[in-house]
Amino acid sequence: PLALGLYTVNAVYGDTITMPCPLEVPDGLMFGKWKYEMPNGSPVFIAFRSSTKKNVQYDDVPDYKDRLSLSENYTLSIKNARISDEKRFVCMLVTEDDVSEEPTIVKVFKQPSQPEILHQADLLETEKLQMLGECIARDSYPEGNVTWYKNGRVLQPVDDVVVINLQKIVDRTTGLFTMTSSLQYMPTKEDVNAKFSCIVTYYGPSGQKTMQSEPVVFDVHYPTEKVTIQVLPQSSTIKEGDNITLKCSGNGNPPPQEFLFYIPGETEGIRSSDTYIMPDVRRNATGQYRCSLTDKSMMDSTTITVHYLDLQLTPSGEVTKQIGEALPVSCTISSSRNATVFWIKDNTRMQTSPSFSSLQYQDAGNYVCETTLQEVEGLRKRQTLKLIVEGKPQIKMTKKTNTNKMSKTIICHVEGFPKPAVQWTVTGSGSILNKAKETKYVNGKFSSKIVIAPEENVTLTCIAENELERTVTSMNVSAINIPEYDEPEDRSDDNSEKVNDQAKLIVGIVVGLLLVALIAGVVYWLYVKKSKTASKHVDKDLGNIEENKKLEENNHKSET
Repeated sequence: PLALGLYTVNAVYGDTITMPCPLEVPDGLMFGKWKYEMPNGSPVFIAFRSSTKKNVQYDDVPDYKDRLSLSENYTLSIKNARISDEKRFVCMLVTEDDVSEEPTIVKVFKQPSQPEILHQADLLETEKLQMLGECIARDSYPEGNVTWYKNGRVLQPVDDVVVINLQKIVDRTTGLFTMTSSLQYMPTKEDVNAKFSCIVTYYGPSGQKTMQSEPVVFDVHYPTEKVTIQVLPQSSTIKEGDNITLKCSGNGNPPPQEFLFYIPGETEGIRSSDTYIMPDVRRNATGQYRCSLTDKSMMDSTTITVHYLDLQLTPSGEVTKQIGEALPVSCTISSSRNATVFWIKDNTRMQTSPSFSSLQYQDAGNYVCETTLQEVEGLRKRQTLKLIVEGKPQIKMTKKTNTNKMSKTIICHVEGFPKPAVQWTVTGSGSILNKAKETKYVNGKFSSKIVIAPEENVTLTCIAENELERTVTSMNVSAINIPEYDEPEDRSDDNSEKVNDQAKLIVGIVVGLLLVALIAGVVYWLYVKKSKTASKHVDKDLGNIEENKKLEENNHKSET
């Protein structure tokens, strides 16, 4: 290129410099030469080429020994470009009549090494101006410039906050520059994870260029400004039996490793690491908890509520009572918040709480009073009452004649607990037609029945016995051929035969009454018809008014 009216060749350090002769080769050229000019202006010839003899000669110049090459068109090449090659070179073409000269300026460029940040600080402390590091870019030509960046933005010098010092050192042997830029910096908390880098700006054959270092992140230390206490695990509710961990933390870097924990009821803090464990907490652990730094500064607090649930069932366990007795039952709840209470009997939830003013056999069973605390998961209590209702055997006997009129059924209705054993005995002539049959034992009641066909009057005895007492009841039963009043069965008994027999008896009575009414009506109709016929016959034969009147009177009296 042409610069300031002169030809300029830009070369890269270490590459080959190629300088065409700026002159046109004239006719009658004898030879051509290349020289360079010393700083004082004196010439130094370095290459000669004859146009007639076609030979090339290189002058004995130590700096260019074995580095020069002159082509037929008088283009000069210099291998392994050096900074010292940055000179004014002149091409000379000589004829018999004239000597022509044209200079060429050589510029040599060297790209620096990638900048790197050395002598890095181990850590940075806030509010303190300290050496962050040095950015070094080596072997540059011409000299370059270094700029510091934080998170991609240029760091501008600020008194006592950002102090930058740039040094440029040239190697006397190579002529190359090394740029060293030191950075003193006063960090803040916001510099945590900040990326620091430096960029070197240099010149190459094609113009200005830049090269960036690898970013560096520094550990920024700053004091704790706030203390925070937490309850772990982070649950909305805590119940008795839970394990609690108190965790105290400070927002400094590095974070504090020890704290003082203040427990409710304790005046002095307990020195511990950042955690304090409380296993199997009880309700008395409810209260305010605090933690602070070991110097008792920067304190934080939290309130813990330990939920509890107590249940007292009176009576509980296994309880045995006699039928008809009263049994007061109470289920008392004590809790840290509203609790839900419900009763279960024999695995079935009850609608109301049990109350026993007069115990019956059906009151016996397994009762459970259970309670849960609302919104506190896992807090549930229950107690059990096993109620046993005992009673001496009670007997009621009934009898009935079977529809075939060939046998009678005798039933012994039994109540009692434990379940009584039933035994039958018979006095007089008669036999038990089959074995005694028992209904299902429900709520302390069952029935035992036998079927007999007595030929004469007999006495049947029903014996019921349990651990409490032996009860005996007898009943006289007439022979089959002797009519007697059949006693109705107890309606409360579960035996369906009683209902059927009563229904049959009612139907029989109704049918009998209807038949009697029908017969009476027929008889009356026949009688009235006969009386009217007799009256007409007497009228015709006698023809006597007096006698007819008497007859009508007699008939009227008869009808009356």
